[in-house]
Amino acid sequence: MKKTLVFGASPNPGRYSNLAIHRLVQNKIETVAFGIRPGNVGEIPITNNLVDFQDIDTITLYLNPQRQKKYYQSILNLNPRRVIFNPGTENPEFQNLLRENNIEVEIACTLVMLATGQY
Repeated sequence: MKKTLVFGASPNPGRYSNLAIHRLVQNKIETVAFGIRPGNVGEIPITNNLVDFQDIDTITLYLNPQRQKKYYQSILNLNPRRVIFNPGTENPEFQNLLRENNIEVEIACTLVMLATGQY
């Protein structure tokens, strides 16, 4: 399975990004994490340095649209195959920019996709 970057990861177990990391790992999907504050989710380190990432297939976003703006170019530079906009992260401006760069956009919930075998 290809590598997924959880973008907006949190070490707080009450956050959906945290749960998504656990579920991705349980589904044996190679997982890396980027967050504003470094930390860990289980065995997965959360880094705040995007240059650490390479060969990303999927980015699953857990960052609100206002905070996404400063990362547009960094995400484009990672050249993922797709970006998943989880509930609350929908951003038409960024979605159009991704599509213009031939990156697949999904408006979906990573947790539901994993639970239903659609990931």
